[in-house]
Amino acid sequence: MAVNAEGPVPGAGPEPESREMLAPAAAPGRHQAFEINPNYTPLYRVERTIFVTALWTWFRPKVTGREHVPETGPVILAPVHRSFADFGFAAFCTDRKLFFMTKDEMWSNKYLGKLLLSVGAFPVHRESADREALQRAEQVLRKESPLVLFPEGTRREGPVIKDLMEGAAFLSARTEAPIVPIGIGGSDLAMPKGSAIPKPRTIQVVIGPAIPPPLRTGGGRVSRSNVRAATEALVPKLQAVYDEARARTGRY
Repeated sequence: MAVNAEGPVPGAGPEPESREMLAPAAAPGRHQAFEINPNYTPLYRVERTIFVTALWTWFRPKVTGREHVPETGPVILAPVHRSFADFGFAAFCTDRKLFFMTKDEMWSNKYLGKLLLSVGAFPVHRESADREALQRAEQVLRKESPLVLFPEGTRREGPVIKDLMEGAAFLSARTEAPIVPIGIGGSDLAMPKGSAIPKPRTIQVVIGPAIPPPLRTGGGRVSRSNVRAATEALVPKLQAVYDEARARTGRY
């Protein structure tokens, strides 16, 4: 059963008003429908193979905890975000087809926009509540597919996890999808913020146990206070996997 959260959540966008609003919509400015197909298409298989091979060749990522990612059903993969390359390491956490939000600046080139659509990405405007992005994210989870969502909202610097956006907890409440915290160690050294060319560094990825959705009230609703509490509870879980990932690199 779906869960309704009471009121809009800052950083996540307002709550969809009806199930009809979750229908596929054209990506802003691209005039293309966002299709949620959980199966590998021939094009997606080729693109993923090329992408994963390139990342493996350059970074040699080592993954711990893949067993924590559910093999079926909706799930929110919640990585730390210290580098532009972070989104790619989610592909090493599961063999399932992934969907993820990408900053809308990436869509200024229509050809890049088409490529991003084909690999399961959709644009999000990070400076304000993006209703359309939230609707698409919820639709992905209602289709029982994995969604990659950075709880920090944007790339951060430093070893401390803090001030998380409430979007992950909000969507977890709406769809009953568990949240899986993911620490990525070494990406900030390989490709720090502002860097255009990554350095060849071994990346450590640590996946933590899945966190269940926020508790519901007797009426099946999730209060804003529970969403806020779930967001706060995610901080130490994300901090723990990030600390372990950093320690495994041996470079900090």
